[in-house]
Amino acid sequence: MAAQAEYYDEPPPREQPRAEEAQLRAFASIVPADSISGRALLAVIAIMTFLAALTLGAVVLVRSAAGEWQSAVAREVTIQLRPTDGRDIEADLRGAATIATQASGVASVSIYSKERSARLLEPWLGNALSLGDLPIPRLIVVRIAPGETPDFTALRQQLASIPGASFDDHRSYIERMRAMTRSAVAIGLGVLALVVAAAMMSVMFATRGAMAANRQIIEVLHVVGAKDGFIAAEFQRHFLLVGLKGGAIGGAIAMLLFALIGLSADWLAGAPSDVTALFGNLSLGIAGYGAIIGLVVLIAAVTAGTSRLTVRQTLKEME
Repeated sequence: MAAQAEYYDEPPPREQPRAEEAQLRAFASIVPADSISGRALLAVIAIMTFLAALTLGAVVLVRSAAGEWQSAVAREVTIQLRPTDGRDIEADLRGAATIATQASGVASVSIYSKERSARLLEPWLGNALSLGDLPIPRLIVVRIAPGETPDFTALRQQLASIPGASFDDHRSYIERMRAMTRSAVAIGLGVLALVVAAAMMSVMFATRGAMAANRQIIEVLHVVGAKDGFIAAEFQRHFLLVGLKGGAIGGAIAMLLFALIGLSADWLAGAPSDVTALFGNLSLGIAGYGAIIGLVVLIAAVTAGTSRLTVRQTLKEME
């Protein structure tokens, strides 16, 4: 009996099991975008970024103010004349001023009157004390021309011919300012590093908590063939967005605060409570605001990188 050929339709393409689809859809909720822990981490990163931005802005302001102070002090030197018995101090002042004027690189020379010199002592001695009979030293302020460096050694030697004259180029004060500036910047950068480290630890704990709460889902994903890199990338993407949002919120608040401080300083300029006379310009400028924006990007990158490393390390421990 001849065999009869049987024809069968091609089997339909295999569909993905519903169980696998359900588990893959569940993966999207491993790190929910809107959860209590997620909002708490967002707030923590915003606060950390705000504190870090304040520290960074303070460092920028300190360096700027110190640079202005050092530049102002370096542009002036002073000659002090103490009253000497048997000498005409006015003639000695004119002689010292002539010597200073003839020096190269000098822009101007100003002789302080006795009344003006006495007013310089009022903050320490008060105005109730009569200073008319006291042997108040007299000052000559020598301003240096921009870009010039006079020969201070030769000028000091020429002034030695006038009794009671002393020359001060303020180098010791400039070195103290530089040391204080370096210390302030080092402290600020140390605080900034601590804030970034605290943010990294917060992200690490949040990542471990999310993975511990969804351990079974992660194990199922491994069963259906999900790679560690895929899981780590999902966590990295989530925490990158959290870092960008939190960093943007904290950075924006810090920049707004510095802008208000700068506007307030400009508004109070010339008033008795003017703070710019002591701290200089309180405006961050483009460089300062750019540094804060860079800090926001750094916080987001650190958040994403910390999450990815934590996920990979935790997955190795789960194997």
